[in-house]
Amino acid sequence: MIKAELWYKTATMSYPNYGPSYYGPQPHTHPNGTAILVLGILSLVVCSFLGPFAWSMGTKALREIDQSGYLYENRGHIQAGRICGIISSVLLMLTFAFLIFAFGIALISGGFSSSS
Repeated sequence: MIKAELWYKTATMSYPNYGPSYYGPQPHTHPNGTAILVLGILSLVVCSFLGPFAWSMGTKALREIDQSGYLYENRGHIQAGRICGIISSVLLMLTFAFLIFAFGIALISGGFSSSS
């Protein structure tokens, strides 16, 4: 009977409260992280006019994250969306530059003249 009481006392013993864990606070989630990633991917795949929006929103969100001082779990998503937006914006600018160059060459060479 004594052994059973001793087992019961050790089984129901509570452990002291050691305070918060050593890993720090829980990471936060930025509310625009998924939207920035989706805009960045869509700017590469579907419509390159979305690239500047992903670029600017990503830069703003990264600035907010850096100023807050907290750990955000979707920082990588924001960086990926921003980089996709940068690539898409550069490709859009190159496309416009090529179109302007081709239109200028056509004007100079008389490609739009009606008399042959």
